[in-house]
Amino acid sequence: MHTALSEQFGIEHPIFGFTPSEHVAAAISRAGGMGVLGCVRFNDADELDAVLDWMDENTDGKPYGVDIVMPAKIPTDAASVDLQKLIPPEHRAFVDRTLEQLRVPPLAEGVASAEGVLGWLHSVARSHVEVALRHPIKLIANALGSPPKDIIDQAHEHGVVVAALAGKAAHAVHHVDNGVDIVIAQGYEAGGHTGEIASMVLLPEIVDAVGDRATVLGAGGIGSGRQIAAALALGASGVWMGSYWLTSAEYQLDAGAGGGPSTMQRALLAASSSDTVRARSYSGKPARLLKTRWTEAWSAPDAPDPLPMPLQNLLVGEAHQRIARSDDPEVVSMPIGQIVGRMNEIRPVAEVMADLIHEFDATVARLDTLR
Repeated sequence: MHTALSEQFGIEHPIFGFTPSEHVAAAISRAGGMGVLGCVRFNDADELDAVLDWMDENTDGKPYGVDIVMPAKIPTDAASVDLQKLIPPEHRAFVDRTLEQLRVPPLAEGVASAEGVLGWLHSVARSHVEVALRHPIKLIANALGSPPKDIIDQAHEHGVVVAALAGKAAHAVHHVDNGVDIVIAQGYEAGGHTGEIASMVLLPEIVDAVGDRATVLGAGGIGSGRQIAAALALGASGVWMGSYWLTSAEYQLDAGAGGGPSTMQRALLAASSSDTVRARSYSGKPARLLKTRWTEAWSAPDAPDPLPMPLQNLLVGEAHQRIARSDDPEVVSMPIGQIVGRMNEIRPVAEVMADLIHEFDATVARLDTLR
């Protein structure tokens, strides 16, 4: 598996692995792909700086990138408004009542309450960019489309490639017009924030729309060498994989699972491809999540409408923290794609990567026999 992206980034395989775990991201890069560290979980820029220092030391000199969450239009931001005051009391009451009904225990004494993921905020995302550009990153990807033009220009001044996710061909054209180098065509099957068009339809549409001006990656529902081959056949120059790495062995180093599957991983291992739901309860924007008793509570008739980003995530920040510590797979709150049905065992990243390449090669060889 070798495309122009392999030469551009100095990687063996055009497989870009998004993950919130530095251990997984570093392992993806060491295995010949491009590890991309999700930054949204870092409320503190110094914490991100320390983690990127660790990445610099643990990628064996292989390239890696970062993923930020920065809308092109500046939303309401904590710099000028106390966002907590914008959260209605009835929403807080619903969350408290639901946690009690689901028997999610409170945080242990001495554990600080999470204030939500501030990485959704524009000012925090900008601090992520500033920190990341002090490190030898090769890619900045934006999960919410085109970053602001000044951020794109700043990245290019540092020789850093800019990528943006797109759920429609029109979005892809807008990204490229703004100066984005790589468009990630993310189909409906993907985990997290995703649009309404399936990968089989979306990918060739985006390739036809911008393929002569930018590189296109296929994303959404990819978890095998066969699916990578299909993405390349549809015109992509590589693939973007996120959900599939969540059941990697390295992820346990972040989860503190003591050598065994974390509660989140146990939930994913038991799920089928039909056990996801697209909802706004996680961040305020439509995102594909694991279907659990928590997401079902938010779809009940008595549930309030989720708040807009970033208020929704601020609302459920402590709830997510309590759920993660509850040791109950049935209430896990986790963005995940429909590929979860193929995530049936815990394996090291290197083994996963080797299997992807082996199946890709076998698929291409089989297709050659059809000519």
